[in-house]
Amino acid sequence: MKSLLITPLVLLVLLASLNVSADLDKGVAASQEGQYETAFQEFKEAAEQGHASAQFNLGNMYRVGEGVTQDEEEALTWYRLAAEQGYAPAQFNLGLMYRYGDGVLQDDKEAVKWYRLAAEQGASEAQHNLGYMYRYGKGLLKDDKEAVKWYRLAAEQGIVEAQFNTGVMYANGEG
Repeated sequence: MKSLLITPLVLLVLLASLNVSADLDKGVAASQEGQYETAFQEFKEAAEQGHASAQFNLGNMYRVGEGVTQDEEEALTWYRLAAEQGYAPAQFNLGLMYRYGDGVLQDDKEAVKWYRLAAEQGASEAQHNLGYMYRYGKGLLKDDKEAVKWYRLAAEQGIVEAQFNTGVMYANGEG
C-alpha cells in the first residue's frame, strides 16, 4: 500500500526535475545565442525552484550585466544560494567576490572559506587560489606546505599558473 502512495510522488518529483532541466537547457542555449532576456527568464524560473546551476547562472548574469542591469549585490545573493547547496562554481565565485571586495567588504578570511569549500570538491582554480592564500598568508596563517599542496592539486589538473608556482616553490625550497 505504501509503495502505491510513494510512486505518484516519485513520478511528480521526476517530472519536476525534467522540467527544471529543460528550463536550464533552454537558458544555456539562449545565453549562447545572445538571447539574454530569454536566458534570464529560464534561469530565473529554475533558480526560484532552488536549482543551484540556475542560481549560479543568474549570479553570473547580474555580475557582468548580461541581459540585466549589473548588480554585484544581486549576483552575491544568487551565488550564495547556489554555494550553500554545495555548488563549487558558485563557492569559487563567492571567494573571488570576497577576495576583491566586489559587492561586499573585502574579506580574505571569507574568501578562504569559500575557496576551500570549492577546492575540496576538486575545483582547480579554487585550489590554485587557496594555494596563493596560504603562500602569502591572506586570510590565514602563511603555510608553504599547504600552499604547495593546493598548488600541486591545481597543477595536476592543468592550471598553468599553479604549475609555475609549484615549480618556483620547489626551486626555492619552500614548502
